Amino acid sequence: MGHTADSEGAISARNVAEFLFNLRLARRIEEKLKAEGFAGTRLLVTEGKARPSLVRRVDAANKLQADLFLSIHHDSVPNSFLENWEFEGKKSHFSDRFSGYSVFVSRDNPDFKTSLSFAELVGKEMKAEGLQYAQQYTQAIMGRYQHPLLNRETGVYSYDQLIVLRKTRMPAVLLEAGSIINRDEELKMESPERRDIISSGVTAAVKEFCDPRWAILGPL
Repeated sequence: MGHTADSEGAISARNVAEFLFNLRLARRIEEKLKAEGFAGTRLLVTEGKARPSLVRRVDAANKLQADLFLSIHHDSVPNSFLENWEFEGKKSHFSDRFSGYSVFVSRDNPDFKTSLSFAELVGKEMKAEGLQYAQQYTQAIMGRYQHPLLNRETGVYSYDQLIVLRKTRMPAVLLEAGSIINRDEELKMESPERRDIISSGVTAAVKEFCDPRWAILGPL
């Protein structure tokens, strides 16, 4: 999962650290995968500041010789898009301009083709669950956060420079589960119901990745 207690990532519209959103969702995904028979699932929670913790996360995944690597995140926006509001007496920031999930892969991953295949499955299952993908990353207004869209149907983008996607020695995907700087979507992302929807989609994608027959025949 993305970020650490020391490097919490984005701050939501209601002043909750992204790290907490990531941890709750990652734990639910872990539970569902293990319940479906993927006993080797490991939740990697690292400590420390941003870049060193990323390196530790990659090293841990490589030492485990994992078959798949999925990094869990929740989205925000560039600072220039932020607006001010007050929540519970505290000055806060929000942007209701964008919403939705996104799936990222790196073309520099040693197994980009397989990374892309898994990313497509994740995006397909998110869409099947009724979720919409975030479309802003192709727009010039995103500046350095602009990324090429690889699939217009499933919301898969390339983000070549990310350490956790580029340095892992196995297929790797990053999922931005939704926007926590968007006030309405933040409330949805906080709900156990939305965590169940996303974790079910991820679990279905892993099942189909491991055995393509599952998509056609259902549980074997």
